[in-house]
Amino acid sequence: MFRHLTRIATRTMNLTAEAALGRRNVSFGKAKLLGAAPEFKGEAVFPDFSTKEIKLSDYKGKYVVLFWYPKDFTFVCPTEIIAMSENSKAFKDLNCEVITASCDTAQSHADWMKQPRKEGGLGKLNVPILADPSKQISKDYGCFLEDKGFSTRATYIIDDKGNLRHASFNDPPTGRNPEEILRIVQALQYYDKNGELCPVNWKPGKDAINLSDAKSYFAKNAKD
Repeated sequence: MFRHLTRIATRTMNLTAEAALGRRNVSFGKAKLLGAAPEFKGEAVFPDFSTKEIKLSDYKGKYVVLFWYPKDFTFVCPTEIIAMSENSKAFKDLNCEVITASCDTAQSHADWMKQPRKEGGLGKLNVPILADPSKQISKDYGCFLEDKGFSTRATYIIDDKGNLRHASFNDPPTGRNPEEILRIVQALQYYDKNGELCPVNWKPGKDAINLSDAKSYFAKNAKD
């Protein structure tokens, strides 16, 4: 098995990083993985309950996690939103902003934020909630469930150049893990800076794969 992995690594050394990563323009609505993320603008409710229009272009030069959930005043959604909010500093430390979003109105978002957490509300948040009552933004990003009338749980990571680098979708009953989203941001930024590939369960400080000497990674880390 190790010899087989070594042959794969040797062949990989002769490929460009993009080819080695198997990069393709996978599409979701108007969004294309590795392409420019669709521009959007809409009302967002901020932690102080103020409402203002935001645009994706407002975040140029920063990473963005666009975090869609199905509906306000539901049950799995507050657990995710609160967890993302509590991790907001860790994202900010990576020059990454978190924007949560659903197809509800800004007023609905504000009302839910004012509801105590012990009653299923959001309480004090550290992240804005984007309102998409027209459903156009969620359709552009390919996460709108036409038969349900709301978005699924969708996570998009947009890099500091405005390109869509990650997209994932959950069936509404299943919540997400903010620490895994943070790990993916860390891995993408590490690749951007160092050009090295991040293997399974990679975290900062762990070995990455240098394409010019990939077999060294397997020699050190592969198990028989």
